[in-house]
Amino acid sequence: MNQSILSHVYENGLVLLAEPIPWMQSAAFSILLPAGSIHDPPGREGLCSLACDMVQRGAGPRDARQLVIDLDNLGLRRSDSVSSSHTAFSGATICENLPAALEIYADMLRRPLLPAEHLEACRSILLQELRAIEDDPAQKLMVELRRCHYPHPWGSPPEGAAESVQAIALEDVCRFVRERYIPNGTIIALAGRVEWEPLRELVGQLLADWPKGEDRLPQERPPEHSARHIQYASNQCHIGIAWDAVPYRNPDYFRAWGAVGVLGSGTSSRLFMEVREKRGLCYAVYASYHTLRDRAAVFCYAGTTAERAQQTLDVTVAEVHRLAQGIQDDELDRLKARIKSALVMQQESSSARSRAIANDWYHLGRVRTLDELGQLIDQLTSQGINHYLAQHPPQDFTVVVLGPQQLRMP
Repeated sequence: MNQSILSHVYENGLVLLAEPIPWMQSAAFSILLPAGSIHDPPGREGLCSLACDMVQRGAGPRDARQLVIDLDNLGLRRSDSVSSSHTAFSGATICENLPAALEIYADMLRRPLLPAEHLEACRSILLQELRAIEDDPAQKLMVELRRCHYPHPWGSPPEGAAESVQAIALEDVCRFVRERYIPNGTIIALAGRVEWEPLRELVGQLLADWPKGEDRLPQERPPEHSARHIQYASNQCHIGIAWDAVPYRNPDYFRAWGAVGVLGSGTSSRLFMEVREKRGLCYAVYASYHTLRDRAAVFCYAGTTAERAQQTLDVTVAEVHRLAQGIQDDELDRLKARIKSALVMQQESSSARSRAIANDWYHLGRVRTLDELGQLIDQLTSQGINHYLAQHPPQDFTVVVLGPQQLRMP
């Protein structure tokens, strides 16, 4: 796991990263653009997601159909996503086809056609995604929990809302792409069988003269940090609890992350064992760690019946409070075993590694090697985690409940 990380920053601010892994036959790339939902204008929420679809409807000399055909002919497994901070594109293929794939994506970033005749199809897809969220109460709850807990617009969902998506015009998409698809703030990370010098030269030819844009952050509004009930006619009740944590760049991150892993990650976690297995109060329960660049939070979920909802909330909150009393060595040992397995699997996936490299650079301004990550995990102790918990106990909860009746909030 002792690979070296290579980096180059072009004059326009574009960052190129690579981790050559010579024994692989594949190569993968991840592209992070500073085009997340925080940049959606008021009344046009969801614009970032609509633009992400539109730029893939033809670029450079290729119309929408030819672009798909050419990518398929390269055997490229590809995906895209939008978060609060970024629009992300990723792909993986055999190493020989990587240069041709990068050339096509360079056209998508710099010369998308944004065909007017495809706008309504893209809008329809986004509206279907919004309806799917409405039909999935667990997902709807977590969207609302994040919206309530983070300052606006960091908690705004990238899908937007139906009324704002309906209001988006083609000129909105063109303006967003022009202003947010820019090299400064963009990270391109590759992993697998890549040769650094030819790669750096190719990306320079494709993107080094990409004109810089204005990189600015939006105005924030304070978070609600409140207790909220969402009326939902069902026999089920969905409970969400959030509290602040430290971001990935904080020196205490791995201690905080380890504590949350003990609390709610996996079937041996405290929440799973106490709330689900021992008491049989719910069918699903977990806690997950979510980090932005300058803030982070723990998001906890429990799904149960309406009759058991109050007890589920009470017991879950009690377990969260009990975490401040500390964890045991055996709990940390089980968590470390799972983490190390995940690191080994990441080493075997060029796609996973390219995503990790890009995210590390965004959060840290550098990349942690797998060896360094392994050492950080090995250095975790229950004493260190307990010291962190004593200084940063879970508190100041944001609670959102989606169900047929209001609950007594903690």
